Amino acid sequence: MKRVVVCSGGPTKEVVDFKQLPFHRDEAIFIGADRGALWLLKEGILPNEAIGDFDSLTTEELNLMKTKVQKVTELQSEKDETDTHIAILTALDYKPNEVIVTGITGGRLDHYEAALHDICRLQLKNPSIIFSIQNKQNIIQFLPAGTHQINYDDHYKYVSFFSFGEQVENMTLHGFLYNVNKEFMDVGNAKFTSNELKDQTGTISFTAGICLMIRSSD
Repeated sequence: MKRVVVCSGGPTKEVVDFKQLPFHRDEAIFIGADRGALWLLKEGILPNEAIGDFDSLTTEELNLMKTKVQKVTELQSEKDETDTHIAILTALDYKPNEVIVTGITGGRLDHYEAALHDICRLQLKNPSIIFSIQNKQNIIQFLPAGTHQINYDDHYKYVSFFSFGEQVENMTLHGFLYNVNKEFMDVGNAKFTSNELKDQTGTISFTAGICLMIRSSD
């Protein structure tokens, strides 16, 4: 499986613990978005690329990054897209099976919302690719209508489901502590918060809508 990890420049406490990822980091491609390139270097990870306007870096930090990273794309500071958005689009150039985005869930909420909607749109447009937003405590994914298998994870044991933008229809859960059968989940409904898998695998199925799934640890 080809994986691309996009690390954005949010607070370091919001960057995933790379030791928790279920694969060796040498197997992945890393892209640093703006200050995220520095976070990767501090973790001992050499980014394949660094992309951004780098307005959050000092001159010394920018020069240091340029001496380490072979491919650096400097963007204009005045642009319609965020650095993270362009970095995620660049990740797709690698033809990945999975894209993990980290370093966006803290700090500026407008950037977080932008990335959240980017991931939703790209997931619907590219159903064969697994997109997720991750930090040390959570994994966020968007599920399109259909049937999805959820595997037990001892670290991310809590599983919550929310409708995103439209009603989720005929939602059925099997293999969970709290199963449901053909229920409707309206926008703003928090009923499906903090469920847990009872078995090693569970399934969620629904016939219409977009489901936001959050897997969390304590």
